[in-house]
Parts: sequence; structure tokens; C-alpha cells
Amino acid sequence: MVDESKVNQVVESSKGVTADGRGYELPLLLFAGFRTLIDRLHAELARQGHPDARPAHGFAMQAIGVDGATASEIGRRLGVSKQAAGKTVDRLVALGYAERANDPADARRKTVRLTPHGLDALARSAAVFDELRAEWARTLGEPQLRALEEALRTVVPAEAFRLDAAGWLGGV
Repeated sequence: MVDESKVNQVVESSKGVTADGRGYELPLLLFAGFRTLIDRLHAELARQGHPDARPAHGFAMQAIGVDGATASEIGRRLGVSKQAAGKTVDRLVALGYAERANDPADARRKTVRLTPHGLDALARSAAVFDELRAEWARTLGEPQLRALEEALRTVVPAEAFRLDAAGWLGGV
């Protein structure tokens, strides 16, 4: 559970909004679960040959996709400016995860494509997420984890699955 002494509670007067006055705990637990999975993922990716991969890089590589994308498209997908997307792409290129290429349909446009190193990072990420989910299933029990996932699908709107989380969290 959340350590009460480390929580910056909004206002005492908000107590009583939920039956036990602990409404603030739900987003913290969800975020802590997310953070736990992401931190464990990146520790394992580092062990598997991707020590420089960061969460924002994963969001950006997903925005690039298997077909590639322009900096403007990446920016739109991430919810950041073209310039911010360009800086992230520069970093991905420097790390060997992406490359810039001329767009075959328009020589004035540059397309960003994932390199084999970038595709390897994404494939390893998927495998690690499967392993982490299996650990949660062993800890909680498969039926309880499936119930949790189904409950979250019920309350989380489909349009909430966006790549701009890195921008929202200030990471891109």
C-alpha cells in the first residue's frame, strides 16, 4: 500500500469524497504498477544489450512503427511538437535504434525507420512484458489478473491507448 507519510495529499477537506477518504490511492497504485513494470523492463533490456533504452524511446519507436514515419507524424502520434520529436529521433539515431532515409514518394521528405537494433529492442520488450505478466499471474493468480485486466478495460476508454504518454509525463 501507499506510505501515507510520503504522499502529498491535496487538501484535508477532500476527505470523505470516497467512503474511506482514500480516492487518491487508486491513481498512485496504478502509476506505481506501471512504473514497476517499466523499470523492470528497462533493467532487463539493459541486461540483454540495450543499456541506453529509455521509456520515451519505446514510445517513440512505437510511433515510428514498422513502416516508418516522418518527424511530423511522430510528433502528432506522441502529442509533441515536430521539434521535440526531431530531438528524440536524433537520440534514437545516435543510439542506433533508428535511421533517416529519403522518402521514395517525395525526395523532399525524410522518413525515420527503425534499424534492426530498434526492432530487436521492441521484440525483446514484448517478450519481457510477457514474462512480467506471467510473474504477476503467479503472484495474484491467473483468474485474479484476468479480472483486473477486464476491470481496467471496462473503465479505461479505448481512446486512452495513445502513445503520447511520454509527452504527458514530460519524457519526450
